[in-house]
Amino acid sequence: MIEVIGVRFKKAGKIYYFDPGEETILLDSYVIVETIRGIEFGKVVLTNKQVDEEDVVLPLKKVIRLANDKDKLTVVENQERSQKAFQACLEKIREHDLDMNLVEVEYTFDRNKIIFYFTADGRVDFRNLVKDLAAMFKTRIELRQIGVRDEAKMLGGIGPCGRMLCCSTFLGDFEPVSIKMAKDQNLSLNPAKISGLCGRLMCCLKYENDDYEVAKRELPDIGQSMETPYGKGKVVGLNILERLIQIEIPEKERVIEYTLDELIDEGILAQATE
Repeated sequence: MIEVIGVRFKKAGKIYYFDPGEETILLDSYVIVETIRGIEFGKVVLTNKQVDEEDVVLPLKKVIRLANDKDKLTVVENQERSQKAFQACLEKIREHDLDMNLVEVEYTFDRNKIIFYFTADGRVDFRNLVKDLAAMFKTRIELRQIGVRDEAKMLGGIGPCGRMLCCSTFLGDFEPVSIKMAKDQNLSLNPAKISGLCGRLMCCLKYENDDYEVAKRELPDIGQSMETPYGKGKVVGLNILERLIQIEIPEKERVIEYTLDELIDEGILAQATE
């Protein structure tokens, strides 16, 4: 086991592990650390946690120091510089007539690099744009093409549920989402109903998927025949989340609702699976 702290560099960004050294660093503190991008300013979201060495990439970088008021002021200044760089880049994109959509501009903490995030339908020849930006800002320039999910994460917005987008508020990573998840949850397969603002399948389809998969293994299938105390019947309806099963009894001309526990206690489910 190794002791680490978890640091985020963006509100809902990925968590990176660092070595806290001898210091006990409090939750929600701000720290200065070294990353592959250079010196960065981040927020502590996990404190002095013990993790397996296999779960981290060794050797871990050590926390340089706790951030001070001057560092926080630098972050604010970088944000202001980023806004100006955004407008300047937009003008250059129009000047070069490039088919690209600028999403966000970010200064690294030490101002050794400016990163321009953009979306585009295909490849873009932005070599002349990079030259102009480098001459304008006198620092290293990186143009990074991102996907529509990353664009939604950066810009934020309100989802169909009426809440702020999960990806922009708390999701650190995008997990794979498939149309099968929507089918298993008996949702409408209309793309407009199950797609987020990014146009991709909604991330929240993943949230309850494990519960539905467990339920599918436990519950009988629609159309399955069962012998009940009221006679032979057939499963005609399922409430997966509440584990309720509706069985139609043709002889009685009625539909009886059972809980999963009742089916098990009365041995009905066991008979059906034999």
